[in-house]
Amino acid sequence: MNRRDFLKTAVISSAAIALSPGVVGNALAATDILVGSIHDLSGGLDAYGKPMQDAMVLAAEEINAAGGLLGRPLKIVTKDPQSSMQQYAQLAQELALRDKVAVLHGGITSASREVIRPIMRKTNTLYFYNTQYEGGVCDRNTFCTGQTPAQNLATAVPDIMGRWGKKIYIVAADYNYGQIVSQWVKKYALENGGNILSIDYFPLDVTEFGPTVQKIQAANPDFVFSALVGGAHLSFYRQWAAAGLKGKIPMASSTFSHGQEHVVLNASESDGILVSGNYFPSIDNPANKAFTGAWAKRFGADYPYITELAAATYQGMHLWAKGVSKAGTLDRTQVLEALESGISFDGPTGRVSIDPATHHCTMDIRLGEVKDKKWSVCETWPQRAPLDTSSVCDLIKSPNENQQFVIKI
Repeated sequence: MNRRDFLKTAVISSAAIALSPGVVGNALAATDILVGSIHDLSGGLDAYGKPMQDAMVLAAEEINAAGGLLGRPLKIVTKDPQSSMQQYAQLAQELALRDKVAVLHGGITSASREVIRPIMRKTNTLYFYNTQYEGGVCDRNTFCTGQTPAQNLATAVPDIMGRWGKKIYIVAADYNYGQIVSQWVKKYALENGGNILSIDYFPLDVTEFGPTVQKIQAANPDFVFSALVGGAHLSFYRQWAAAGLKGKIPMASSTFSHGQEHVVLNASESDGILVSGNYFPSIDNPANKAFTGAWAKRFGADYPYITELAAATYQGMHLWAKGVSKAGTLDRTQVLEALESGISFDGPTGRVSIDPATHHCTMDIRLGEVKDKKWSVCETWPQRAPLDTSSVCDLIKSPNENQQFVIKI
C-alpha cells in the first residue's frame, strides 16, 4: 500500500492495532477514545500536513500497544481541510460537536490556528497546536508544543550575525506568522547591533520572485533571512540559485525544511542554508534513534523526511496522553490541571516540558545546516523557555485570558 492509500485508512489502521489480540486486554469491550486530527493532506500545505498526520498515527499506535489510555484504545478521527480556512472552520466544528473528540491536534498556519482555537474554546474541547509559530497565544484551553521566537530566533539571530554579518534582508509569508516573526527577527537583530535593510512580504500563492531577487542583489545584505511558507514559495530558492546568488549571499530561515523543501530542491539550490529548530533527524539520543527506527518500520525506510512539525505532533500526542493518565479521567478540567502540573516527555528532540503559566513548552533549540539534502547540527541551546509570552501571559493567575500578545517595536 502506498502512502496516499495509507493516509485514507489511517483511522482504520490506528483502531486495528488497538483491537489486535494481546494489545489491549479488554479492547473489544472498551469504547474508543476519539482524538481529532485536522491537518492539510491535500492542497498547498500538504507537505506539512502529511508528516504531522503520520506522527499522530504512530503515537496513537504506540499508546495503544502499551495498553491505551484509561484501559481504552485511541482512535484518530482524521479530517483534511484541503488548505482551506473555510474547511478548517467546518471540520473543527464537526470534530468537536458531532464526533465529540477528547482532544484536537491540528492546524499548520497561524491563520488555521486562529480559526480552530475559538471553536475549541467555545465547545470546551482541548486543543494542541503542534507547530513552530510566532508566539504570543494565551489561552488556557490551548497548548502550543512548537518553538517560539524567544527560543529559536533569540538564539539563532545573534549566532548567525556573528557568522555572516549584521546587514539582514528579510523575505516572509504575508500572513500572521511571517509578519510577526519578521518583527522578532528585527528585535533580536537591533538588540545585537544589526540592521534590517528591508522586509518583503509575499502571499502564499506567489511564485514569481524575480524583482525581489534583483532588489536583494542591489541591497547587498550580509545574509537573507527567510520566513517563507508553502509549496509556491519554493520558487524563491530556485530563482535565487538561478540568479547566481546562492554562493554569494548566504541564507538562514525559520521555516526551511518544515515543508521538506531541502528534499524537493536540488542540493545546489539548498546547500549551506541555516535553520534554527527543535528537531533534526540526525539528533543523537536514544529516544530519537527509537523514534526514527519506529518511523521507518511503520512508514518505510524510503520516507522522504521526518519534519520538525511531525516530531512536535508526536510529542504533543504523548504529552496529552501523559496528562490524561495523570488525571485518571478525560474530564477536561482535570486533564488541564494535570497538564499544568509540569508534565514532561523525553522524546526525539530531548526533554519537552509544558510551562504551566503559558501552556508552551520548554525545549532544546538547535541550529542546523543542510548539505546534500541532509542536516548537521551546528549549535545546541539546551532547555530554552518560551519567554516571549511569560512576561505577559500567566494562565495560573489569569485562567480566563484569551488573546494573542503581539510584539511591539
